[in-house]
Amino acid sequence: MQVWFYGHQMSFTDKITEYWYKPAEQVPFALKLLSNAFAFISQQRKKGYLNSPSKVYRAPVPLVVVGNIFVGGTGKTPLVIALVELLKQHGIKAGVISRGYGGQKLKKPEAVFAHSDPLVVGDEPVLIATRAKCPVVVYPKRAEAIQTLLAHNDADVIISDDGLQHYAMARDIEIVVIDGERRVGNGLLLPAGPLREPVSRLNNVDYCVVNGDAENRLEHSMHLTLSQAYALNDDTQEIPLSTLQGKTVNAVAGIGNPARFFDGLKTFNINVLERSFPDHYAYKLGDLTFSDDFPILLTEKDAVKCRYLPLRDVWVVPVVANLEQSFKSKFVNQVTLLVNRVTKLNTTINQ
Repeated sequence: MQVWFYGHQMSFTDKITEYWYKPAEQVPFALKLLSNAFAFISQQRKKGYLNSPSKVYRAPVPLVVVGNIFVGGTGKTPLVIALVELLKQHGIKAGVISRGYGGQKLKKPEAVFAHSDPLVVGDEPVLIATRAKCPVVVYPKRAEAIQTLLAHNDADVIISDDGLQHYAMARDIEIVVIDGERRVGNGLLLPAGPLREPVSRLNNVDYCVVNGDAENRLEHSMHLTLSQAYALNDDTQEIPLSTLQGKTVNAVAGIGNPARFFDGLKTFNINVLERSFPDHYAYKLGDLTFSDDFPILLTEKDAVKCRYLPLRDVWVVPVVANLEQSFKSKFVNQVTLLVNRVTKLNTTINQ
């Protein structure tokens, strides 16, 4: 649906999201009423699970949820990968479950591998399986995803990529990722604002990780850094991004916040031709066929959907999540205690 707004043709969704990062006083009263209705329904649904423990599935191993209370990309996937790698360094085996957003409607839980089709299981799960090299299972019904993963893999802990509002799934640790640039927008719930839950929800999570600079002692900074690029169809062929200084590139991003990727490239004094696509976009050859001969730089999330396209001079730019040492130490210690508790309980039961 297209509408005219301030003299520009734009979709109805675009018109609403125009308000998300403006002062709340500018939001139409009708949208605020819808937000109140959304808040009421969400709260009643949450209470329904909290007041009925029998409806909530608890995994036999500790479960960590990495999610957000905001609509749009915040940097969850790089954090999930970093957490899996961090736990692996301490001898803790992690598996990852995901809804598989961007993939097909699955009839049963599906294991995800580096060679899996992202159009079937979702681009982010394929990226996690590729980078983290850990068991990954996707399915909207998280309990079944967990059961499938544990039936075929030896995992000490499960990390749920998203699912903070999936209250049918019990969790031991909650981590919320915050976009350090957009923060909470106007602070209102959908559709008047970008929030899925009230800002007060942040007071009840274990960790608030900010994709950017923390603003208070309860937040932990995460900085996503770029340094290298590798050839789309040959990851052994690498170049430092610094070698592209002063050169022009086509930068392609179909992620939640493309500007962050473009801005990261610009810090290397690269002349960036910005090519934005919708989040989870399914690329076709024509989408990446430009009239110029400049090299193409892709995010890793986009690259998993483009690796079989007959393209040349295309480079993939991975991001690395750099986390505060205080957060890493506290998180590892907490997970270790939870894993040891489960191990001790299982030993007692089997005696």
